[in-house]
Amino acid sequence: MRIAFVGTRGVPARYGGFETCAEELGKRLAARGHDVCVYCRRGPEKTRLSNYLGMKLVHLPVIRLRSLETLSHVMLALLHALFARRNDVILVFNYASSPLLAVPAWMGLRIVLHMDGIEWARQKWVGLGHRYFALAERLAVRLPIPLISDSRAIQDYYRERHGRETVFLSYGAPQLESRAPEILIRQGLRSRGYFLQMARFEPENNIHLTLRAFERLETDKNLVLIGGSTYRSGYVDSLRKTKDPRVRFLGFCYDPDVLRELLCHSYAYIHGNEAGGTNPGLLQAMAAGSFALARDVVYNREVAGDKARYFAKTTESLLAEMRWAVGHPEALQEGREASRRIIRERYDWDRVTDGYEALFRKLPS
Repeated sequence: MRIAFVGTRGVPARYGGFETCAEELGKRLAARGHDVCVYCRRGPEKTRLSNYLGMKLVHLPVIRLRSLETLSHVMLALLHALFARRNDVILVFNYASSPLLAVPAWMGLRIVLHMDGIEWARQKWVGLGHRYFALAERLAVRLPIPLISDSRAIQDYYRERHGRETVFLSYGAPQLESRAPEILIRQGLRSRGYFLQMARFEPENNIHLTLRAFERLETDKNLVLIGGSTYRSGYVDSLRKTKDPRVRFLGFCYDPDVLRELLCHSYAYIHGNEAGGTNPGLLQAMAAGSFALARDVVYNREVAGDKARYFAKTTESLLAEMRWAVGHPEALQEGREASRRIIRERYDWDRVTDGYEALFRKLPS
């Protein structure tokens, strides 16, 4: 099959869950003999890959405005995918693009839409953005194409709110083992000597909650924060005003070796994300054997079950869990092994790829 991926920033994966999914899924489909094309957003770099891990890459421009970046890129990618490449299947990520899919979907073209989480409920979208995503969601569930949910909770949401069935296909995560612990020394860190949080710096991911709790925690451990924002943000500026010398901001981490070692050697992984479905960052941390202190929402409990500790949206609640973690190192070690088992048994990329491949093959001609 000729398969196109539309709606991500592209590969190599350097941003978030959709990009990781495109890379892990795309390279496996390519290895199985499919012709896979990933549409990438054209960046400032002069050298652009045309092939990566068996996938063809097409780089297209975007309008560099937060409200128009995704839509402008998807519009160009769809035109190319429909008329220049003639794909058998087009997998579109993010229902924000649903208005652009209406005509090709009703024409009977073989399109599959990965819905993502409940975008209109995210704190970063207010006013017009909130209304647009609510409208896009209502349109998406009416399109005559298969819709994908990455968590059972999201699947239930679309069934109960819109009466629309979706296909459950989760993310995966490869098992991670430490290979170069000396990398920590170069970062000024020691094994099990730091709490770790990895997320985009947005209010709904509760980085501010982590900072406030950690500043009150009596420990010689560090707090390592991986991530940031691609846009200028007062929220990010406020985070960086912390006076705690134990806090380390590492920015976005694109080096897989550094990221692997940071995950494998963390004392505990703080997962503050409260919106969306299955979070690839949480899966990645658990696959590396990180013990999770997670925001108490249904999506996180669906993934980690009783093998994590959960906190409410208060500084006191997270502080209590961090204090518990400091005082129970043996329990954390048991939880790390249990986390790895969950990923091996339920979040394997090869099985995820089986599901996508089966869905694509069942699409009407």
